[in-house]
Amino acid sequence: MSNILYGFATSLMLIVAIGAQNAFVLKMGLRKCHVGVVCAICFVCDALLMSLGVFGVGSFLAHSRALLIAISALGVGFLLYYAWLNLREAARGGAFEVEQGAAMPIGRAVAGTLIVTLANPHVYIDTVLIVGSIGAGLVKSAKIAFLAGSVTASALWFFGLGYGARALLPLFRRRIAWQILDITVAVIMIIIAIKIALFAFSYI
Repeated sequence: MSNILYGFATSLMLIVAIGAQNAFVLKMGLRKCHVGVVCAICFVCDALLMSLGVFGVGSFLAHSRALLIAISALGVGFLLYYAWLNLREAARGGAFEVEQGAAMPIGRAVAGTLIVTLANPHVYIDTVLIVGSIGAGLVKSAKIAFLAGSVTASALWFFGLGYGARALLPLFRRRIAWQILDITVAVIMIIIAIKIALFAFSYI
């Protein structure tokens, strides 16, 4: 049980901070746009990446300085680009109108979810490297418990964020709320990018 809670807490601390993936899920939840599919993709990807990390890939990455630096550099670039996109949307007056509902084709929603998940190096740092490195050092039975706790936190977070966003609908019917959200996400992306850059710099 202690390893389950350890995995749950570790995973939750890493994914709760608003990032590109969380911001996307939040916006899709506010629009009530293919929420179940979007949350399921995020959860499945998280579970697979955490599993890879816990059962060996995380330890490999932790000992490969060149690969760590490369992933970190890509992560910084991705996060700064995403920050710029959010600042641009804020300047335009807000990213979405909540009344659009599920008008977005499901293929576009799936593609968008996969991009902010699998094309985002920051996701690999959290799931494969950090969660994986912690879990990889445990004995087999403890690894399974740790992983179970980690993926449970991921499921609760993504589905809670996606469907819980509906409670914020009255607030996000105002354009200024979208602008504040976009600016907040952009600032957090820049802060995370700086942290990753400092992390990579420590390996040079």
